[in-house]
Amino acid sequence: MAQKNAADPITRVDGKLKVTGGAKYFAEFDLPGLVYAVLACSTITRGNISNIDTKAAEKAPGVLGVFTHLNMPPVPGWDTPPNNNNLPAGKQRYRIFGSDQILFNGQPIALVVADSLERAQHAASLVKASYKTEIFQTDLEAGQSKAVALQRAADYKRGEEDAYKQAPVSIETKYTMPLEMHNPMELHGITAVWQGEDKVTVYAKTQGVKSTQRSIMGAFKLTEKNVQVFSEFMGGGFGMGLRTWPQEIAVVAVARKLQKPVKLVQSRDQMFTTVGYRPTTIQKMGLGATADGKLTGITHEVIAQSSAYEDFTENVAGMTKFMYASPNVNTRYRLLPMDISSPIWMRGPGEATGAFALESAMDELAYKLNIDPLEFRLINYTETDPERNKPFSSKYVKEAYQLGAEKIGWFKRNKQPRSMKDGEWLVGYGMSTGTFGAFRGSATCRGVLSADGNLLLQSAVSDIGPGTGTAMTNIAHEQMGIAVKQIRFELGDSSLPNAGSQGGSTTTSTAGSAVFDTCTAIKEQLAALLAKTADFKDVKLDELVFADGMIAKKSDSNKKIRIGDVLKQNNLPNIEATKESRGGAEAQKYSMYSFSIHFTEVRVHPLTGVVRVKRVVTVADSGKIVSPKTAASQMIGGVTGGIGMALTEEALIDQRYGRFVNNNLADYHVPVSADVPHIETIFIDKPDPIINPMGSKGMGEIALIGFAAAVANAVYHATGIRVRDLPITPDKLIV
Repeated sequence: MAQKNAADPITRVDGKLKVTGGAKYFAEFDLPGLVYAVLACSTITRGNISNIDTKAAEKAPGVLGVFTHLNMPPVPGWDTPPNNNNLPAGKQRYRIFGSDQILFNGQPIALVVADSLERAQHAASLVKASYKTEIFQTDLEAGQSKAVALQRAADYKRGEEDAYKQAPVSIETKYTMPLEMHNPMELHGITAVWQGEDKVTVYAKTQGVKSTQRSIMGAFKLTEKNVQVFSEFMGGGFGMGLRTWPQEIAVVAVARKLQKPVKLVQSRDQMFTTVGYRPTTIQKMGLGATADGKLTGITHEVIAQSSAYEDFTENVAGMTKFMYASPNVNTRYRLLPMDISSPIWMRGPGEATGAFALESAMDELAYKLNIDPLEFRLINYTETDPERNKPFSSKYVKEAYQLGAEKIGWFKRNKQPRSMKDGEWLVGYGMSTGTFGAFRGSATCRGVLSADGNLLLQSAVSDIGPGTGTAMTNIAHEQMGIAVKQIRFELGDSSLPNAGSQGGSTTTSTAGSAVFDTCTAIKEQLAALLAKTADFKDVKLDELVFADGMIAKKSDSNKKIRIGDVLKQNNLPNIEATKESRGGAEAQKYSMYSFSIHFTEVRVHPLTGVVRVKRVVTVADSGKIVSPKTAASQMIGGVTGGIGMALTEEALIDQRYGRFVNNNLADYHVPVSADVPHIETIFIDKPDPIINPMGSKGMGEIALIGFAAAVANAVYHATGIRVRDLPITPDKLIV
């Protein structure tokens, strides 16, 4: 089988399993004696439970137990206060069913277990509670004056603070990001089964089987070998699976109490309150430039929300510090604890929020300067990182600008706002930039090459949907020259060699490097075996070519041997290697980022305010593309999420009650097929020489980061109306 290339990408290795129902997700493991858990949740936002009546629920048919703060099974690791820097000073940590205190609306107050899901749901509806209520705060806009600075999110200053105010041309603007929910197709949950008192197996919806394993080990004071976590397939995560949530720990505790396998699958409305979200954020931008377009000062102020029991922060202003050449840049981050559950990183964590403000402001200032927005970015382009004063490991953003602009027809448009029409629809073009750190962590991979030519690879990495198994298989295929069908990559099992969680666009760089190094170690063993033969005497690895299942001499292609035959000649059933891989010190000399450039063409109906995204061209500068087909899917998925961010997504709280009013997929609007046009993806596909042996950089985050600004900028070009508060709903465009 010939090696694949970018023009002939391999298909998802797990694609058939997924489309035929062969892939098993956490909720599909039907264990002997399985029972079902359902949460009952608070109806107030802040206060205390004065009485909770569970008698009717306990007497309901099939009920095995009702657990509240009055009878919660012990969680030994919770007895010792953790050293947690996220805990607000003077505030208690949220322990599910740990006390009568209510910290947010929808907080679980009881967990009901029954012998069927329907019986558990019915019994949960019978749990009644009365409360002593307290005054609460769930409105960021109203409470923003109380936001506080945090040491770990310290102010940043380069040059003069607020220098934009002295610039010949300047703008001051405010942008708001609403609450956004993850809402993947697969609901959140966990199944737990104990083998005695000190050994547990869980099937979980998690983006990191090893991180979930560590959480359960810590909570129940167990050893690593006594906690087994499985999560081979996951129906979307977006960030919600980066944490082991308190209700999951409660299920594990209850399963030990009952000595039965217990499954919890949360309802859609509970996913609005118990598994995180993108927090509401208010951003104030100040930009100043000379008349010819050179930035002289940028100020980026952020006010974000968190829960009252955790200081959650994210890198909202990070892009502002380095993306453009400006001698004066300062950022401020303030956090407002509110009576709402804790946020969590959501795809494009923090950076997607910050890019909307920065890239919208760049567009606004460009128009005020009467300079093309793309040209304005080029004027302020920088080849080195001005924040860290280091060169970029690689950066091909200029090339990306050019490719995307040509493809969308950027230079053919009429630059004046509200100047282009298609029938009764207004036409607009917009563009923006996105960026996210290119990281490489630590991962280990085990490889076993059999005498039949098959290669097994194992690593405890997760796959939330981007095609991790496919990417790892392709790396091994290119390294070993073994047919894709002869390679199997096992993942999502905590007993496999260690790997990190899937998040932060690190998986290919991290786990892929471990696969690369493991394959290299196996090739070294093969070379050593060959060096003892007459045809390959004293041969070195760099003198060999691995392709089409064969090993050949570079200097004499007639001297070749099938890979499996090397083992057979040495009476070896297999050879194996296990390699841990991590970045080296050379990475400290460079600033490493991936970049995206988004171009959009929109139609806006002037009478109804309806916005339609007509065309999208998105360009990724993310190093070598190791799996072209799944990479394109990543970019398409990110843009789809960006359309939701720009036009439809907003979780609404009735501030009178602190309760969500659109906590379902009928009223919380995510993009559907009719909202998403054909999305053209372009890859620079040039290896980064520093980050890892493949030269690949992360892509999952940049696919979304910045895109909402491209839509907002296109809407301005179409209508002359600048919308700074997402989402861009029709009412904001009717004047």
